[in-house]
Amino acid sequence: MLAAVARLRARGRERRRPRRAHAVIVSPSRSTVIHDDRAVRSVQSARLTLDAADLERLWVPANLENLARTYWRFLTRVTLGLIRVVYGVDSRSVVLLGRPLTLLRFDAPEYTMSHDRGTVRWRIRSGLLVARTGRDRGYLALDVRRERPVGDRERLLIEVEVANFYPSIASGLSVPAYEMTQSAVHVLVTHAFLRSLARLDLARSKVGRLARFTSGPATLSRGSCDAGQS
Repeated sequence: MLAAVARLRARGRERRRPRRAHAVIVSPSRSTVIHDDRAVRSVQSARLTLDAADLERLWVPANLENLARTYWRFLTRVTLGLIRVVYGVDSRSVVLLGRPLTLLRFDAPEYTMSHDRGTVRWRIRSGLLVARTGRDRGYLALDVRRERPVGDRERLLIEVEVANFYPSIASGLSVPAYEMTQSAVHVLVTHAFLRSLARLDLARSKVGRLARFTSGPATLSRGSCDAGQS
């Protein structure tokens, strides 16, 4: 009898306790593919489950820009500040300690958002980690899609994609060297970033170019995105 009462009390406390968001890695079995010409495509995915009220609060164009800023903030934090992002008028540079050690240089971000999907994409321009033949050819993208709810819980599929990327390590050394170093680190860091989104703690963009879109579709190309901090 006492055990039954204890279980009922525990269930009552569970019902009163606010449910937190939950992120599960669902990356495909072959999440990184290296083609014969040494072009890399890597897709890391997570399914984020959250309350409907949280999704309604977050599903606005401005938070797509904030998500982009959150990605760069996470990269700096997880490397204890060794890697930073330097913002230019029409570029984003990932640097080790500081210039001239520019690992990756991207064009300014492109944003697209509809009622059920949001995407931010940075085209890869150059950098120490990019082979000469791969300059201005690939891109990095964050993609967020609303999925069918489960009960009273909403679900988002979040993907981090690197496509048509030509790593200098694979060209200068070997594909196995790239797989054991840069590729492995990218997967570990990206999975950690995706899991961290369960905290629903988005960094605030310092410019907020999407803030004027309160709801509905929004699109900003490179030409309309200047020195935004995302």
